[in-house]
Amino acid sequence: MALALLLPSAAGQAFAGAIFLGPGPGLTGNDTGGIIVYRPDLERGAYRAMAADWCARWGRLSHVTSMHRIYGDYISFVCVDRPGIIY
Repeated sequence: MALALLLPSAAGQAFAGAIFLGPGPGLTGNDTGGIIVYRPDLERGAYRAMAADWCARWGRLSHVTSMHRIYGDYISFVCVDRPGIIY
């Protein structure tokens, strides 16, 4: 009985740090790239700066691949390795 009560809480703690909600309100991504929700109130260069900051976490460069300036759409980017880096 005690084991049955502990399993749900252990599973909840194991997934507490994971994000399974899909696109968030700002920037969503991982080490290979991501998407940024388009907002008309941001400057044009803000999206490239956000992508560059995101990819810099992994020591990579960013490249914006799609930029549709339509409210509710996304700006997508990829993180690419710096030239000469071998993993």
